[in-house]
Amino acid sequence: MPSAGASAAGIRRLTAGDWQQLKAVRLEMLADTPMAYIESLDAARRQTDAQWQERAKAMSGDGSVTLIATDAQWQERAKAVSGDGSVTLIAEENNPARRIRGLMRVALTHPQKVGNSLHAVLISVYVAPEYRGLGLADELLVACCDAAAHDLGAQVLELGVHEDNARALSFYQRHGFSLTGESKPFPQDKTKRELIMERRLT
Repeated sequence: MPSAGASAAGIRRLTAGDWQQLKAVRLEMLADTPMAYIESLDAARRQTDAQWQERAKAMSGDGSVTLIATDAQWQERAKAVSGDGSVTLIAEENNPARRIRGLMRVALTHPQKVGNSLHAVLISVYVAPEYRGLGLADELLVACCDAAAHDLGAQVLELGVHEDNARALSFYQRHGFSLTGESKPFPQDKTKRELIMERRLT
């Protein structure tokens, strides 16, 4: 029986040994969508190799599951929809260790709310631009919900979405997440709100 978070689409768990690929995709994420993450690109670039190794270790340790997509099946889907312009990219990615195409992380929330169901949080959501619209985000999210429930034992998965990100709101609602009515200042722009969404897993 495959472990939680595994799928035919080539989604697997991040390991401590993936630190170089993690560094590459994190820098890519921060350059692509800087407002979506608390960390700045400059701060991430200043991290040493030892710090990236520790980060990969922490993201694959107890209380946290990070799922990545690196399978050739996604290369073929991207090639099919992007045509000749993706030839170089696809050739570069024939080695699955070369690049992470998508990443999502679930971790138990700290501190937990007293007397409530065990909560996990979805963070570090990213799909490379050339793989968007292929179903990779859907597969990663389904796998993350499964990992949160079965690997972490969470009953509720929560996340935050920028109030102006209608596409993300729609995506999460399609996967069973609902707005809780709670919000907080968006870390990168205090004039905006981060809306809290959650979904019961069990």
